[in-house]
Amino acid sequence: MRLKPQQTGYVATKIGIDLANAPFVTLPKGREVVVEVAKKIIDENLAKEHALDEKVKKIIDENYDEIEFQHADERQLFFMIKKKMASEYGVIMNYDDRYNDLAHLILDELYENYLAEYSVSDNQVKNVIFRSFKAFADAYDEIDDIVYEKIKNMEREIIPGSQDYELLYEKLYQEELGKRGML
Repeated sequence: MRLKPQQTGYVATKIGIDLANAPFVTLPKGREVVVEVAKKIIDENLAKEHALDEKVKKIIDENYDEIEFQHADERQLFFMIKKKMASEYGVIMNYDDRYNDLAHLILDELYENYLAEYSVSDNQVKNVIFRSFKAFADAYDEIDDIVYEKIKNMEREIIPGSQDYELLYEKLYQEELGKRGML
């Protein structure tokens, strides 16, 4: 699952909660500092992917006439170009591999800045962080479906894409995350 910029805080919070609840981890400076560090690292990773996406869009725009002439599938072409250029931008395309890399980066930052202490191997703590990513990704589709159904079944019609829709979606989304202990 590809993270959206507005979701990084949720994932970072989930990482903070999971580390705070791990019996072999202590957070000397508190959970909030851990959440800030995790969010910063995740946001930086998303910024790299955004820069890559923009470059790929530019390439496609510059070659639009040729693409149309060849009747190429733009989505497939976008993905192929992105995959080819990913390493140049430091973007890992496989999400499990990306979450694993992010877990390493977050753990390194927490350890180097004395934000996490633990009595087990680095790998066990990294796995806690990785599982936080996976839990969020796994829950995302389910939560999205639940929120969509709630909005659809409301008495007054709310138009998707409108400001009211977005605000209500965000409120209901946060409620569902809270019910799952992810907020």
